[in-house]
Amino acid sequence: MTHPRATPTARAGSAQDNQGTANSRQAQDTQGTDQDRESPAIQDARDTPAGPSTLTTVPSLADLRHHLATHLDPAAHAWLEHALDEAAAHPGIHGPISVWELRLAEAGRRCGAAHADAARVLILHAARAGTDALTRVYFQGTADERRAVLHALPHLVSGPGALPLVEDALRTNDTRLLTAAVGPYAARHLDAHAWRHAVLKCLFTGVPVDHVADLAGRARGDGELARMLGDYAAERTAAGRPVPEDLHRVLDLTESVNPAPGTDHPHGKES
Repeated sequence: MTHPRATPTARAGSAQDNQGTANSRQAQDTQGTDQDRESPAIQDARDTPAGPSTLTTVPSLADLRHHLATHLDPAAHAWLEHALDEAAAHPGIHGPISVWELRLAEAGRRCGAAHADAARVLILHAARAGTDALTRVYFQGTADERRAVLHALPHLVSGPGALPLVEDALRTNDTRLLTAAVGPYAARHLDAHAWRHAVLKCLFTGVPVDHVADLAGRARGDGELARMLGDYAAERTAAGRPVPEDLHRVLDLTESVNPAPGTDHPHGKES
């Protein structure tokens, strides 16, 4: 089925023609760089000896710990090991604030911004933080701590109980929170309506769709997502604005279909 697309002229329009607009300035202010949107330590921990993995692969806790052990200086590594031991010895919520929550707040200063996300994920796991604890950290913590909670969800929550945290992050315009929110936990638990809007939110804010976990699987054959993408492309074109290249990538995915049962050929022929 053919879906509406932006005209070739709109798709190939010069970005320079649009840089002076208020819309472009706002996008530049909120988007930041790709490095700003992804923790370097978490990204590096995804890369195994077999080669780099996809952005949406969840690095194992062992990979995170190994990465920090090899990248932190001795003082920072000693601090992290002590923080993990403390969290394991006093897990869960204790009073107004638990000792491991204090360590979450210190992680950026102790481990450095590049490694703080990974350190916080390990501390949350050592503290065996359940949905209640994660919710408290998310809503009482800084944006950095909120992002760490979102990264930790695949490791700590098996069911949909933490979806309110993902949904809250998806309502923001903080691209680093959005990037963390569209990870594997969202791919597993967001319903179709909410997931489609999450993809659109990435396009609105400039978060690369490479960060959307299981994008190909969930977009495949999704006619409603295709309609939403076509409407958005038409609105952008009518307003004289460029259509994001990522939109065309996702639209192409919606036109793909699963092989027929019992076949493994892309066109449904038996092998």
